[in-house]
Amino acid sequence: MKTPLLALSLGLLAAAPAHAAPDAAATHRFETVVHDFYEHYLATHPEEATQLGDHRFDQRSGDPSAAGIAADRRLYRKTLDMLQAIPATSLPPDHAVDREILENDLRARLYDIEVLKTSTWEVTDYSATEGVYVLLARDFAPMKLRLAAAKRRLEAIPRIVAAAKQNLQRPPRVFTETAIAQNKGAISFVESDLDDFVKQAPGMKAALAPARARAAAALKDYGHWLEHDLLPRSDGDFRFGKAHFDQRLKFALDSDLGADEILRRAEADLLVTQKQMEDTALPLYRRWFPGKPTDGVDGHVIVRAVLDKIADTHPNNDTIVGEARDDLEKATAFVREHRLVTVPDKPIRVIVMPEFQRGQATAFCDWAGPLDKNGVTFYAISPTPADWSPARVESQYREDNSAELRDITAHEAMPGHYLQGAHAGDVKMPTLVRAMTGSGTFIEGWAVYAEQFMAEAGWGGDETRMEQLKIRLRVAINAILDQKIHAGHMTEDEAKHLMMDTGYQEEGEAAGKWRRAEMSAGQLSTYFVGVQEQIALADALRAKMGGDMLAVRDRMLSHGSIATKYVRELEGLPPAETAMAAN
Repeated sequence: MKTPLLALSLGLLAAAPAHAAPDAAATHRFETVVHDFYEHYLATHPEEATQLGDHRFDQRSGDPSAAGIAADRRLYRKTLDMLQAIPATSLPPDHAVDREILENDLRARLYDIEVLKTSTWEVTDYSATEGVYVLLARDFAPMKLRLAAAKRRLEAIPRIVAAAKQNLQRPPRVFTETAIAQNKGAISFVESDLDDFVKQAPGMKAALAPARARAAAALKDYGHWLEHDLLPRSDGDFRFGKAHFDQRLKFALDSDLGADEILRRAEADLLVTQKQMEDTALPLYRRWFPGKPTDGVDGHVIVRAVLDKIADTHPNNDTIVGEARDDLEKATAFVREHRLVTVPDKPIRVIVMPEFQRGQATAFCDWAGPLDKNGVTFYAISPTPADWSPARVESQYREDNSAELRDITAHEAMPGHYLQGAHAGDVKMPTLVRAMTGSGTFIEGWAVYAEQFMAEAGWGGDETRMEQLKIRLRVAINAILDQKIHAGHMTEDEAKHLMMDTGYQEEGEAAGKWRRAEMSAGQLSTYFVGVQEQIALADALRAKMGGDMLAVRDRMLSHGSIATKYVRELEGLPPAETAMAAN
């Protein structure tokens, strides 16, 4: 039985902690604005509704055409105007926080539409099969019903392709190249991968066949258009420029830290972490290379030798998924044994990343939707894309070696994204804002922080501690790349030099990160800013609550996936600026 969003909202209201509302009328008005906005938004963005766990609109597809984008703009502007008519001071604390979060989200959306005009150049936003996949990946209804909804979304693919052709103008070349590769995976999904789901409801095979054929034909035509029409005119500049980057960064982080201060701190943290790596590497070097002198030897040489030795033990395309599954089981036991944070009793499953989603990351966490209380979280692991050369595959697996895979598991699954998302799903708040939005700084910051306290507790031994520090180097480098590429003129060679020579990254990882940096202005900074803020928050809560870190970490997660400045506000803690300056 499908539950209306209004009923979900009222359920959250009933369970929310009691606060004396400064103005009951203003509070009710705010709740109504939030409810009406998300009712409209989910109805017009049905693929996202499915992902979030609201299945009322599974038979529909969104409208990415110019008319659909114009309708979005009107909705965002209208909602923002109504929010601004409700002063935050008239609301209870949790409502006031939700108001700030929603206002930032709306302003970011309007900036993308009105200023950046992302619909004209973000080619990868027109991934027509994502909406089909989310219907089938989770077992929320009988397969026959899910395939019937998938049929309707397959029928919409020609319309989505037509909108892409209408909207896209002169995108940066990297976006078009990535879309070409992903579109090949989308065709394979429609023509072949869907068979795995159809086998579970074979009576749907004939009904799906015409929609599959038309969708595949539209995607093949789209691929030809991408390669022969759009690619030759894909000469847009992927660099944002300082003004646009600073604004995008402000929206992405929702932090009080400015771009210049973030860059200063990242460069300082890089030096501190390099020294920690050298100190950790030295006893390993002496153990693995007995007889070799260490006095007077450059610490960088010692670290490189140790990392190269660690990289010799790595998975391959046949073993990486099984290895990740084993790591997840062991990490869960480790967290419980060491009482690092409360482990939720919610399902998680390791899966093979679909081909059309590969190429940008080795792994990702695909949470169950916050409106789907019985959903499964997926820890998706990617074998390398089929078109990679043997040399690039080997380079990538030396980067994602067995010790680093244990660290990746801590980040993506336990006690990182999966655990944090599971805690967030249990948070009872007065509106749907926190269910519908998520702070990248909190989410990624927690995951990097989780890597750190796992390694410090002994997870994976010295080898994984080395890889965790290497990732910490990468986190600082990510923030540096983000700014120096998009607000400056850093070249690919300069970026690779920083990643490979300073950050000890393999060539394959550096090549992939350059591509990701080109395509994700603002996002790469969330890891560094987030972990800085999480460490400062943990210190502040420990001073307030005492030394039980399990209780401290549980409290850190008790407000949902909101920027840490709001956690501090709700916990009665001072702003983070002074505490972070001491780190």
